[in-house]
Amino acid sequence: MSVRLMVVDDHRLLAEALASALKLRGHRVLAAAAPTGGAAELVVSRAPEVCLFGTALPAEPGAFDPIVRIRQERPQVAVVVLGPVPSPRGIAAAFAAGACGYVRHDERIEGVERAMVKARAGEAAVAPTLLQGAFAELLNPVAQPDDEGQRLLQMLTPREVEVLVRVAEGEDTRLIAAGMRIAPSTARTHVQRVLMKLGVGSRLEAAALAARTGLLDRAAMTAAVCAAEPGTPEGPDPVV
Repeated sequence: MSVRLMVVDDHRLLAEALASALKLRGHRVLAAAAPTGGAAELVVSRAPEVCLFGTALPAEPGAFDPIVRIRQERPQVAVVVLGPVPSPRGIAAAFAAGACGYVRHDERIEGVERAMVKARAGEAAVAPTLLQGAFAELLNPVAQPDDEGQRLLQMLTPREVEVLVRVAEGEDTRLIAAGMRIAPSTARTHVQRVLMKLGVGSRLEAAALAARTGLLDRAAMTAAVCAAEPGTPEGPDPVV
């Protein structure tokens, strides 16, 4: 059954990829937008049946403020959060803000569809395994959880970090080369090294992994810090 929906995510590439996949499966996508900070106005004006709301940091304060506004002004809109492996705090914050469901970023498209249909019907759309994992973490908290995003970030050079950020923003090889003032062949080499180091086979997979682990947000902050540091900046790669 076709669902009238919107997809919003801070990472435009993810929003547009998911929107395209859902269109191919017969759903009516009113818009695919980024960032989530301006999502409330768009959702309120378009009034979809379901809003898929992507976030890489569900436990951060204010992450779900747009959902609060959407539910206040368009209570008939069912909001399903797309996020990383959630903490109990993240799940609680999502539902406290008015979300009807929570789906992991790495869920199959069929799982996203099931969540959309359940949410539209007024049911809670959250996998039992997510709830079980949340309860397990509450009962047996880990003192120092592994930081997968930080581990992956340490594998990349500063130049590769910038490439990853640009890939996640949807830039193709030509735009990456122009933005970094390098040859297209050099840009392709950097992209391939990023994919290899992250252990993924495509740019979309790299963007999804970066969003799911929080790597992308860390990468953006690292790139900004490096740009602000005094000293002799790294020059552009030679154009060949």
